[in-house]
Amino acid sequence: MEDQAEKLREIMRQKSGVRPDGSPLEEQGRDEPKSATVIPFAKKEHKPRIITISSGKGGVGKTNISVNMALGYARLGKKVVVMDADLGLANVNIMLNMIPKYNLHDMIRKKKTMKEIMVETDYGISIVAGASGFSKVANLSDEERHLFIEELDTLSFADIIIIDTSAGVSSNVLDFIAAADDVVIITTPEPTAITDAYGIIKIIATEYDNLDTELKLVVNRAKSAVDAKKVADRMTHIVGQFLNLKVDYLGFIYEDPVVSQAVLRQKPFMSIDPRCKASICMQHIVGKMDKGEFKGSGGFSSMFKRIFNRNQG
Repeated sequence: MEDQAEKLREIMRQKSGVRPDGSPLEEQGRDEPKSATVIPFAKKEHKPRIITISSGKGGVGKTNISVNMALGYARLGKKVVVMDADLGLANVNIMLNMIPKYNLHDMIRKKKTMKEIMVETDYGISIVAGASGFSKVANLSDEERHLFIEELDTLSFADIIIIDTSAGVSSNVLDFIAAADDVVIITTPEPTAITDAYGIIKIIATEYDNLDTELKLVVNRAKSAVDAKKVADRMTHIVGQFLNLKVDYLGFIYEDPVVSQAVLRQKPFMSIDPRCKASICMQHIVGKMDKGEFKGSGGFSSMFKRIFNRNQG
């Protein structure tokens, strides 16, 4: 406290133009600019924003939204990493027409480091390919967990880390949900998709009494803004009434033929046509999230520490 107080006193003396002994400081020439006072601040730890993308059922466009959301953040000047957390069926690299030589399994087995398995794309984002060699992150040995946490620290350079989970409510999905700063639930206007989306939110509510994570909703393949709003209002009302949870409606993605074309060409729709209806919707969603409050999770390695603590508890 004394050192800090002394620094503050020195700053005030410089501002007042008085030396410690009370004598005036030397005057600078009128034409010379006054030197700026440099106030030492402790370097703030960089904390990536961790966004987990999930859905109650497959086929609702979860991976497509994950990849294009990453492009949306990259357009805002953010450093983005997309991690394919589907440990059974990796889809992120397929969406980008890429065949990564290594994946998470190689890192866990000490064959490669995180830097070696992370791949930069032509779209200004990086990806970490999913692993199909093991079924549960929670089943890792203590040594493997320690290695995992150490290696994940190399992703702390990122501003945004998007976790593309598998569909449904497996233990892995719940782990990534528990550890995220934001959880984005994807649904479509189809009744089955809405029911399954409610189902995963219900399981989240049952699993965690005090979930310190923002739950958000995106309606994909909507025919109109009105239809999407109806789905969102219905979902948020039911969740609030029966589960006592708040779900923030982020927005919707239009049913757009450009999206289907992009999937067939294995390219993000935002790169094929940045001005199509789906791209505009995505950029609006990203903009809304970027302006939202972000408390900070403590870093990506802290995310997995919370995962392991959850499974050991």
